Formats: sequence, C-alpha cells, structure tokens
Amino acid sequence: KYIEHPECIFKGGGVCRYLITLEKNLSANISRMRDYISIFFIIIAFVLLFHFSKVVFFTYALACLTIVSLISWVAIKQKNVELKNAVENLSSASESLIEQVNINYENSLLINEIGQALSKENDLDGISSQVLNVLEDRLDYDRGLVLLANKEKTRLVSRAGFGYSLNELSQFMMSSGFHLDKKSSKGVFINCFNKQKPFLINNINEIKDDLSKRSLQFAIKMGVKSFICCPIVFDKESLGVLAVDNIKTKRPLVERDINILMGIAPQIAVSIHNIRLVEARLMQFQSILQTLVASTEARDPITAGHSEKVTEYSVGICQQLRLPNDFIDMIRVAASLHDYGKIGVDDAILKKSGSLTADEYEHIKTHAEKSRKILERVNFEGIYKEVPDIAASHHEKLDGTGYPRGLEGDEIPFGGKIIAVADVFEALTSRRHYRDPMPINEALDHLVNNTGKHFDKSCVGAFIDYCNANVSPIPYIPKGNFLTLMDDHK
Repeated sequence: KYIEHPECIFKGGGVCRYLITLEKNLSANISRMRDYISIFFIIIAFVLLFHFSKVVFFTYALACLTIVSLISWVAIKQKNVELKNAVENLSSASESLIEQVNINYENSLLINEIGQALSKENDLDGISSQVLNVLEDRLDYDRGLVLLANKEKTRLVSRAGFGYSLNELSQFMMSSGFHLDKKSSKGVFINCFNKQKPFLINNINEIKDDLSKRSLQFAIKMGVKSFICCPIVFDKESLGVLAVDNIKTKRPLVERDINILMGIAPQIAVSIHNIRLVEARLMQFQSILQTLVASTEARDPITAGHSEKVTEYSVGICQQLRLPNDFIDMIRVAASLHDYGKIGVDDAILKKSGSLTADEYEHIKTHAEKSRKILERVNFEGIYKEVPDIAASHHEKLDGTGYPRGLEGDEIPFGGKIIAVADVFEALTSRRHYRDPMPINEALDHLVNNTGKHFDKSCVGAFIDYCNANVSPIPYIPKGNFLTLMDDHK
C-alpha cells in the first residue's frame, strides 16, 4: 500500500490531494507459492510412499524440504526488505508531518505575535510598522509594504515598508500613491483593492499587458520580480493592501505564502477599524468640548479665549514637568472646562465693571462647585474621571484659604495646582471689565510671591520655564529669595 501526496495546500496547491495505491505484496505471493508447492510435494510423497522404496521416498522428501526452505528464506528476505521500506516511508511521512506541524506552529506564533503587537498600537502608522517588523523578522521576504486608502478612497498611499530605500518610499509612494478614482488605473494593487482578492505573481512579465503604463514603469523601477498582494478588508469594505516580494532570494512565492498573509490581513483590518472608531469618537468629543467652552465664553466677549489660554499654559507646565501624555490629555480637558460652572452665574455679576460686593463674590465662587456637579454627569472614563475634581479645585490654595472646599497641601489634586497657576496668570495678564492687563513680569512676581501659600513650587517653576521659552519676550529672573525657589525647582 502506497500513499502519494501530489498536491498540497501548504506547497502551493489549491487543496490537499492523496492517492492511495494497494499493491500486491511480493513476500506474500512467495509465501503463497511456497504453500501451494508444499501441498503438491505432499501429494507426490504419498504416491511415492506406496510405489517406491523407502530410499527413493526419503531422497524425495529431503529434496522437497530443501526447496520449501529455500522458498521460505526468499519470502522472509523479501519480507524484511518490505518492512524496511515501510519503516523508511513511515519515518519520511513522520518527518514531513512534523515539519508541517512546525510550520503551522510557527505561523500560529506569527499571527499571535502580530495580534499582540497590534493591540499596543493606537495609530495607523504604528500598526503598519509593527506588522512589517514581525514579517521581516519571522518570514523570508525581501521586501514588504502596507498601503492604505485615504479617507476619500481616492488613493492608495504607503504607510510603512521594509527592504526599500528611503528614497524609493518617498519618491515613488509617499508622494503620489496609486489612484483609486481613475478608470485608467489597472495595476495589481488597484485590482487587489477593488476585487478584494489576493494575487500571486512569480514573473512580472506575465502580466505586463494587464498593467497601466505607470504601474509597469513603477514595477520596473522598483525591481519587482515575484510578489504577493493581499487585500485588507473589514466588513466587506476594502481598507488597503498588504504586499511582499522577493528581489534577491530565489525562493518562489507559493499559495502557502498567500494563506499566511490572508491570515494576517484581517487582524490589520480590525485594528484599523478600531483606530478609526477611536479617532471618530475623539473628534466628536473634541467638538463637544469646544462647543461647551464656546457656550460659556460667548456670554462675555471680554473674557473670551480665557479657557483656551489657561489650557495652553496648563499643558505647557505639564510638558516642562515631563508628565505622561495621558495625564496631559486629561489636564487639557479639565483646563478647558475649569470655568464651565460660570454658565450658572448671573450676567449682572459676571459682567460687572466695578468691584463686587461680598454677596456677589460669594455668588461668583459657586462656579467652582457648579463645574464639579455638571462635569460629574459626564461619563468620563479612565484617568478622565479626575476631570470634575481637578476642574473644581483650581481656586483651592495650599494654605487652605481657597474655595470651594478649603483644601490644603496634598489634599488638592495636582492637576488643580497646575491649572491654578495658569488661571491666575492668564487672568492677571488679560483685560477685565474693572482693570487693564498686568505686565507679564509683575504677574510672574505675583506667582512667585504666593508660592507655598497659594501656588505649588514645582508648578510655578515649570511655568516660569515655559514663559521664558514661549511667552515672555525678556527672560524672567526671580529676585532675592526667589532664586532659592528656582534652585529647588531645578
């Protein structure tokens, strides 16, 4: 019995095909012949026993025994040969099976590794780069390329690649890409994208008549010989193309390579879709945030832009302190909404040009707690859950004389300490109904003079650094005892 495997899906075939052939066993035939001869000899022996002498009978019996023994020896020898061949075939089949198991295992590890890499990325370029890094490390392709459609679905643009020179990537792909909106475009990448089917080309000359002039020139310029391109599709929507090719190695690309890449492409598609959802939600969140800020600042043209400046200064402090990006993003939101509670303050008090009475001042102070109560209704998640408390604490002071809760020292959220510095500086250096703007250096003096009582030392120091780099035309240098503050900060 022989088993042949003429077509294998892992070696370029469309299916796995097996041919099983049952062959007559030579050793069994010899053994069968021996049995028939033995029966014939026994019949002749009975005849000789009754018609010839004992000498003739025993001579005949010895000859028959010799012949049968010789045939048995030949049968056993042939049986051993057949067993040896069977063992060799079984060993070869086992090795092939183990090799295929190892290939499948490596492919599983590859796909798992790509899945883990993609889970850590939150932008399209990062996804593309991670996929190609794994392909370059784990598979024997000379070059790889990820092309994604732009938002308008008019072009395929390269997002990452390996094996290409920087000049090739920038000159031939990053600058122009491949047009999806032109009927004359008929390159393999375009067909792969539009038809949502993979292509395997082992000789570019075989398809040169099917390519546009530009695509053929591109292929020749890039030295393309053997390549595969697979569509990146999510929910029947084409998102891009994953391509690999060989220009140095002689290994031909086969169907197995397509199977590997087609197993990777859906993971890329899901990651791209998720990132675009996050981006869409972020844009929606930012537009809502801008609308909320605009709704408060529209009430008073004099203070318009206050929240924007406070946000800018707060982010500047965070960057000087080298705080984590997610914390900075949270501060950006809290600073933008820190005065949102003023939407509940009467216009007559909010826009009053003269000094406030004690009752009016108490009414103004309620905006901090109102900000908290309003923002607590927003379903903030993760680190953004701190936004309501931070936004409400920007009027707290280190010595406990602030409002709305009279917190002191470490009881005040650090984000609130940051916004407090930014808020006071912006208010002092801007025109109000009842006064003109204060010079920048005088405002910075106010921050330094109140460090330790009102403001946090590290936040003031970081803001001075930020101002010297971005705001103040002349570097601000604290005087006298203020130098101690700066030394401590540094």
